[in-house]
Amino acid sequence: MEATTHCLEFRHAEFWVSLGNFPYDFAPPASYFSILHPSRVPQFFPFRFIFLSKAIVRHHHLATVNRSSIRPSLPLSQSVPSFFAFGIMENAASRSEFLATYDSPHPLYAMAISSPHAHSLNFSSRIALGSFVEEYNNRVDIVSFDPDSVSIKTNPSLSFEHPYPPTKLMFNPSPLSSLLASSGDSLRLWKVGDSSIEPLSLLNNSKTSEFCAPLTSFDWNEVELKRIGTSSIDTTCTIWDIEKSVVETQFIAHDKEVYDIAWGEARVFASVSADGSVRIFDMRDKEHSTIIYESPQPDTPLLRLAWNKQDLRYMATILMDSNKIVILDIRSPSVPVAELERHHSSVNAIAWAPRSCRHICSAGDDKQALIWELPMVAGPNGIDPMSMYSAACEINQLQWSAAQPDWIALAFSNKMQLLKV
Repeated sequence: MEATTHCLEFRHAEFWVSLGNFPYDFAPPASYFSILHPSRVPQFFPFRFIFLSKAIVRHHHLATVNRSSIRPSLPLSQSVPSFFAFGIMENAASRSEFLATYDSPHPLYAMAISSPHAHSLNFSSRIALGSFVEEYNNRVDIVSFDPDSVSIKTNPSLSFEHPYPPTKLMFNPSPLSSLLASSGDSLRLWKVGDSSIEPLSLLNNSKTSEFCAPLTSFDWNEVELKRIGTSSIDTTCTIWDIEKSVVETQFIAHDKEVYDIAWGEARVFASVSADGSVRIFDMRDKEHSTIIYESPQPDTPLLRLAWNKQDLRYMATILMDSNKIVILDIRSPSVPVAELERHHSSVNAIAWAPRSCRHICSAGDDKQALIWELPMVAGPNGIDPMSMYSAACEINQLQWSAAQPDWIALAFSNKMQLLKV
């Protein structure tokens, strides 16, 4: 495995073009994994994922664009300082300070970025990358990223096997912790050392079997660090006390599979589901939930949920097979405050800026990563993105981490790219 720096293809939103629409595989056939590994997969276990990669890897090439024509159509906020305002550089070498690429031997999906201070030997961030191989044996590789030298380094001792592709990876939000969590067939906790990884616990809330219903996602509570909430295809959200390795509480959250969960406060979380609803739950009132949005088309699944940590009044969600990002104000249920519709194909991932309440990034099957600045009042013709990045193929995942707020991480095919924003 080798980390390399590639030149990038940059196009401002004024010059974007449609790059095609690939079919969006939502749920692999129920028999798929049991055919591959009949002895390892329980009969009921159709693993559900929100992504299947179908693209052929292509290299980036330097775009030939008149530099004078590259200019923002919207004013850049001070909280989004550099990369997308630059346009095309003079040559590929001058761009290396804004882009780093890691090539994995496997297709990638799950991704997480640690705090730079979470480990003792250096101040680089660690990035955990989960493979997406359609079989039982998968891997998680942890690489380190130094933003000063814009370099990615690998460490074979920080790589471990993972059963099934992890649906999500997340480091403990505390900079003093070295814990990594992963979801898939169960919730797992790992202790990441300087040169080793130790499995700590496997959390499974099934009382009748060693297997539990597959987990689609989870979120680590940033206020109560002992608390992790998971979402599952069995319609439930489970709140774990990871210090005691016990279930704190469980909610029958939706009428169908739950695809994502996000904490807002210490005891408040929200979830999205195949039933097409966004629901908010308060752990102090387990009998009730608040539906703040429902898909305009009945039973259109909602796939991802992002709660704005800089302004908890706002959250964003995406619909299955849709180019739309829906922005919600929890004070005004049912009616979105904005709908971002400039992608040309299905949106796969969203992330709010870690230091700005008005900026959000989205990525999708049109190979585009777009940064949006939400206006105080949307115009009659909708909202245009303030900037754009074109990848080699469909982007499956993105992270805009508070640990590295000047960098956005994208995963597509077998590559992870870090872009300076």
